[in-house]
Amino acid sequence: MSRLNIKLLMQAAAASSLLFTILSFTVPAVADSQVRMVRLSEVQGDVQVDRNTGQGYEKAFLNLPITQGVKLRTRNEGRAEVEFEDGSTLRVTPNTLIEFPQLSLRDSGAKVSTVHLQEGTAYLNFAGAKDDEFALTFAHEKVTLAHSAHLRIEMADVTATLAVFNGDAQIAGDSGTIAVSKNHTATFDLTDDDRHTLAKDLEPDPFDAWDKEQNQYHAVYASNSSSSYSPYAYGTSDLNYYGSFSNYPGYGNVWQPYFAGAGWDPFMNGAWAFAPGFGYGWVSAYPWGWTPYHSGNWVYLPTGAWGWQPGGSFIGWNAPRIINSPTHYALPQPPTSGQGTVLVNRGPLPIQLGRSFDKMQITKNSAGLGIPRGGVKNLSQLSGTVQQQGFATAKVHAAPVGVGWWHGGYYGPGQMGRWQSGSAASASSAGHSPAGHSGGRR
Repeated sequence: MSRLNIKLLMQAAAASSLLFTILSFTVPAVADSQVRMVRLSEVQGDVQVDRNTGQGYEKAFLNLPITQGVKLRTRNEGRAEVEFEDGSTLRVTPNTLIEFPQLSLRDSGAKVSTVHLQEGTAYLNFAGAKDDEFALTFAHEKVTLAHSAHLRIEMADVTATLAVFNGDAQIAGDSGTIAVSKNHTATFDLTDDDRHTLAKDLEPDPFDAWDKEQNQYHAVYASNSSSSYSPYAYGTSDLNYYGSFSNYPGYGNVWQPYFAGAGWDPFMNGAWAFAPGFGYGWVSAYPWGWTPYHSGNWVYLPTGAWGWQPGGSFIGWNAPRIINSPTHYALPQPPTSGQGTVLVNRGPLPIQLGRSFDKMQITKNSAGLGIPRGGVKNLSQLSGTVQQQGFATAKVHAAPVGVGWWHGGYYGPGQMGRWQSGSAASASSAGHSPAGHSGGRR
């Protein structure tokens, strides 16, 4: 399939995605405008999520959908990134609390996003998609963005500071409306009716380097894309870093992760997670595991390996489609009841080496699990070595993430740190029936 055909296919998919969303939910038209989910695209250290179920905070994990009403907080050493459909990103540093009071879709198809920073520091890199509306609130102030912008907002005990790296921002509050342009900083006195001062400079922050590194990762690997792989932009960078496309006769262009061969399947590591209003859905543990589980098809190829076919509409929270599965393959099935998280851990885990964990032993069929974004060079070449030898050792240039959150079997709402055994019996005792899904046992 040519690149032009793929682009036309994806354009058609984008046009049909809104129709699919409307038809997929038998709720009143007013509620349809709330059916939207964005991606928790990076998790490092202690990150917790309140899914608006009334059960409080629980462990957050990579690729978990973020929906309207969700709260996200980081503790000491915790960091997180949320990726929106157009590729916009929101990053939070340790000891930060953010809320998502609005993630909605207008009748026109325009997306409306409001994020509230309650405490800590957040970086926003807004892509500025046409007609989309994005607002970030803090203290008594509201930042409304209509064009691309890169901001940092810090909430301290008695002050709030907004720094503009690129673009500009309009800030409305009790003291009026002000404009903050590139390389300028606005500081608000929270003890004096949020009175503000403007400065023509940017004070450095210890996490500026991390934010810049993540922006560069997205810029480099998104630019390597020959076409859009889904109706939306999020997840594209990870597909380009962690795998590649090949043309298979009868199947067209098919994407496959590195370090995956015969014996690997797309549901070896992940979780069945519950989302209010959606029910249970599959959350992949793989760092690239967003787009291939929300659009297109997983297909079992004549080579004896799995691949992902782009195309079709965004399938939201439903289980991904599987085509031509091998004989006796057990299709993954979600739990039938409850609101906890059923974890699946069947694939090989990476092994961290060295006193500072700056080396990693990557094994066959680990499919990129635990490899940090941009943290290992030449993944394609290294994957060939792993396929031949069964494993390879690589130097890691960033902190490994997403390695251990799924260890165990069931994680109930509000159970901070109480991981039950991964056996089918323990999962069933928690009110779930994992029989038939692709895992549940270690």
